[in-house]
Amino acid sequence: MHWVLIILKKIGFPTWTATLARRIRRAVAHLRIFGLSSLLRVIIGELLRRIKVRALVQHDILEHYRFLIDETSSPHSADPKRPITEVTDNTSNTLCWVVPSFDLGSGGHLNIFRMIYNLESIGYTNHIVIFGPHNFTDAAKVRTIIREHFFPLQATVGLGTAAITPCEFLVATSWDTAYPVNTFTDCQHKLYFVQDFEPYFFALSSQYCFAETTYRYGFTGITAGNWLADKLSHDYGMRTFAFGFSYDKDLYIQHPRKPGSRRVFFYARHVTPRRGFELGILALFYLHQRLPDVEFVLAGWDASTYKLPFPYLNAGTVEVKKLPALYSQCDVALVVSLTNLSLLPLELMASGCPVVSNRGPNVEWLLQHDANAWLADPTPQALGQALMTVLETPGLRQRLVQQGLDFAQSTDWHQEAQRVAAVLYDLKHQRL
Repeated sequence: MHWVLIILKKIGFPTWTATLARRIRRAVAHLRIFGLSSLLRVIIGELLRRIKVRALVQHDILEHYRFLIDETSSPHSADPKRPITEVTDNTSNTLCWVVPSFDLGSGGHLNIFRMIYNLESIGYTNHIVIFGPHNFTDAAKVRTIIREHFFPLQATVGLGTAAITPCEFLVATSWDTAYPVNTFTDCQHKLYFVQDFEPYFFALSSQYCFAETTYRYGFTGITAGNWLADKLSHDYGMRTFAFGFSYDKDLYIQHPRKPGSRRVFFYARHVTPRRGFELGILALFYLHQRLPDVEFVLAGWDASTYKLPFPYLNAGTVEVKKLPALYSQCDVALVVSLTNLSLLPLELMASGCPVVSNRGPNVEWLLQHDANAWLADPTPQALGQALMTVLETPGLRQRLVQQGLDFAQSTDWHQEAQRVAAVLYDLKHQRL
């Protein structure tokens, strides 16, 4: 689809036609999966936002943030000072996961549901609660969506804080879900499944404070990588345990490279500031000035609303099943991570594409310079030079390809779930 769109653009069709085509495609997919009522709610909400009707209405701060101060958010939290309950036969080895609403393609939810799936294989029983604003009306439908589009979980699903159930382990999965977890008492242990340092998602603001406060609740942190474990432990005194990353080994494989010009992939997600869109674009321009024959592929989000200083293929949001083939056609990839890493570097390595990224402890807990990636300071010049070094040094590039493949293949999601299960076991038996 993206190749058709770029051809239309080249022969004179205006940019908005490509954007419209993508929106129609996403709307059709949403309709097929979530239903007509959900699609209508999304469309109406977007229309109201675009015509700025909300600007004519007073914002209800209390209603929007009520969960921050509500100590009776579930039927089991009337007395937040009540001692945490004892484990019973009905709650032993059970986890209740409180998660924000989701859409297809949500990487954070993919990791949560994958962990649940692997813990189920080890013998744990799971229940998922959707917290906060959402467009769902039927918990059974949500469960079907998760099973069909993420993982075939055995877990049950509920909607709203009233669906939080007594359990042995109650798990917050984002800063907002930590608030109802904090007030709920019918559990033995409270966990915080932390995938990134979420205060960084905001400017220094009320939201920053709301997110940061949750790290002081005394939950046991289960973190995506050692950078988060170290930061939360050092800065907030949280007891933390890290798990590592892996990837979908059935999907991400190396495809044969087709003949053509040298090609650079860039994870261009301007809607996610922590992915350094502007920094990456300037690095690509630095490279373009010195190697004008190199082609650029931008994927992650539609980039057509930006005037960019070089020709490029605007791949936009690509179907997951098509990503390995796309990655395999690129000679090097630029992935900027200003907070914690995503799974993308491993998925690129597994597809035979070497990774260039920025230096920093948030990156170097997984990526090692001149071992499984090529790292540089987070400046346009340094990252652009790093891309040029990999492209212009065939021996280095091939070595990074092989070492990246070896590293990726050495990882395993089930082993990481077993590490988490070991933490649960030690908490259960008071070994921690």
